Amino acid sequence: MDTNLTKDWFVVAINSDSIYNVLFYIVHHPAEITFTTPEYTNVVRMAIPDRIKVANPEIYFPNDKLLVNRFEDEFVAKNGGLLDFFFDYTEKKVPNYHEVWVSTAHLPSKNRYFLELSFE
Repeated sequence: MDTNLTKDWFVVAINSDSIYNVLFYIVHHPAEITFTTPEYTNVVRMAIPDRIKVANPEIYFPNDKLLVNRFEDEFVAKNGGLLDFFFDYTEKKVPNYHEVWVSTAHLPSKNRYFLELSFE
């Protein structure tokens, strides 16, 4: 992944249908997803083609900027099964997370949306 992104830290708890739909898409279309190995054991990092329809990409996947948000507690509780799917890609064994942070960006030069989940 491109680590030369500018970083805008908009730390706001989110309960986003747009991000949910992207996660749902990834679960059901794994062949289209590129997973990379992050340096942390509680993180899963991936990229998806930017041809995939995303609601409000200008909000959730800003061009060449990293957007960092925390899922609302309600979102984590309601979507534990979905989030556990991604947790299984981490090096952790027991899903005992309480918070999930999501970092997103659009990488136009690579025609990819970047998505990283951090389980805390």
